[in-house]
Amino acid sequence: MSASVAAEPATTADIEIKASQRDWIAVFGMVLGAFIAILDIQIINSSLADIQGSLSATVSEGSWISTSYMIAEIVMIPLSAWLASVFGLRRYLLWSVSGFVVASALCGLAWSLNSMILFRVLQGVAVAPLIPLAFSLIRTRLPTSQQPAGMALFSFASVFAPSVGPTLGGWLTEHFSWHLIFYINFLPGLMVFSMLRYALDSEPMRLERLKNADWPGIISLSIGLATLEYVLEDGNRNNWFESHEIVLMAFISSIALSMFVYYQLTRRDPLLNLRILGQRQFLLGTLANSSMGLAMYGSVFLLPMYLSQIQGYDSLSIGEVMLWGGIPQLLLIPLLPALMTRLDKRWLCLFGLMMFAGSALMNSFMTMDYSGDQFRLSLVIRAIGQPFIMIPLSVLTTSRLEMKDIPSASSVFNTSRNLAGAMGIALLSTMIDRRTTFHEVRIAEGLSPYSQTTLDYISRLQELLPNLTHQQDLALIMQQVAREGGIMAFSDAFLVVAVFLGLGVLAVLGMGAEASQKQN
Repeated sequence: MSASVAAEPATTADIEIKASQRDWIAVFGMVLGAFIAILDIQIINSSLADIQGSLSATVSEGSWISTSYMIAEIVMIPLSAWLASVFGLRRYLLWSVSGFVVASALCGLAWSLNSMILFRVLQGVAVAPLIPLAFSLIRTRLPTSQQPAGMALFSFASVFAPSVGPTLGGWLTEHFSWHLIFYINFLPGLMVFSMLRYALDSEPMRLERLKNADWPGIISLSIGLATLEYVLEDGNRNNWFESHEIVLMAFISSIALSMFVYYQLTRRDPLLNLRILGQRQFLLGTLANSSMGLAMYGSVFLLPMYLSQIQGYDSLSIGEVMLWGGIPQLLLIPLLPALMTRLDKRWLCLFGLMMFAGSALMNSFMTMDYSGDQFRLSLVIRAIGQPFIMIPLSVLTTSRLEMKDIPSASSVFNTSRNLAGAMGIALLSTMIDRRTTFHEVRIAEGLSPYSQTTLDYISRLQELLPNLTHQQDLALIMQQVAREGGIMAFSDAFLVVAVFLGLGVLAVLGMGAEASQKQN
């Protein structure tokens, strides 16, 4: 079979033909590449404090170590299919993997915050194509009968990497150095390079496509996504629209993205065929995928923050807790292809979404003693649910599209999940800040220096810590109020995650059964 992402798959008559060894090596190489691309989003989160300290950066400045990577990745994902058609899939991917390995080495050698941000941008630009092109390769190179197995591998990259990223990053930083977070990319990078070099056929470059490219669409999309991601990442730190900079970036983003949509709907050869969003199955599947992306990235954001801020966990302890949300997936993902051939994929999606929502609801009733041990059951339930969402939903969403639209569908599908994750983190971060203040005020309304509740609490403190002054007793009470307010705010945030997963359930209920893939 052809290695090109845009190439035609086997005909209907050949649908039972098995993929060749080279086909599977290509799929394994792409899935491994997608895994390290997604892993590098999360792996530094539990080690940011160490990196910031080493580079003499503040917390606000250090956040750009993550933000710069995300912006570069989100901008490049929609451009990947077009760039592969210009330079040839094999050549483009080999350049991307090589660039990622070099950029990873430079990140480990970074001598300042500015150099780290630059190298993280290069990392994101280089590795982004591996996510959408892995999805496209599975849908176009494997026969229909073997696509569930390929999608199971892709699901492993998509849902397992965010779960183990904080664990791996925390362990490497605690036992060795944060530099290892970047250097460990060398071995998988070389493996991906070798597999793709062997398994993909060389294709001529089609540089004439640069001349006739949808440059207005490319420019407007790049500006729109970059500024939108900036608004989402920095909005809460700058009090959102109280900041002139955020207002300006939001305005630029809205104008640029509106222009992009206009260009795509009016050109005969658009960068992305957005008309596929008019297909009900794809639209509802994309909405469900967005709700899952918000919940997945939002949960990975909330739990480490809660354990760090409220319970005082270090990076290694946080990683050990998060591992409970990763290991069960390894046992379940291999079972999915068999289940998908026997059960309606919609029911599998609904089961996964409801398990994930149930996990979030379990964390919406947290108390003062809710720490790592209390999260284990909810993490296991979440880990059981996640694989049942990604694989069946991917197949369902694209099953009624023509094969020529799969590259556009892959870009839209994967970009929507990442953007929803960024929006979810921004929403949840803002919500925690504001709901913490709200709950603190509500709790404080029931307290006064001379209320019976306060006096009883001070009396107990005097028995335990008799050397404290009255002012110190009141300070301890206010610390307790702040902690209670924070716990209640995080509980509210997990409830919001459950609500968005509920919206995903409604979207899946509106989808039809899987249809045979259209050929063209």
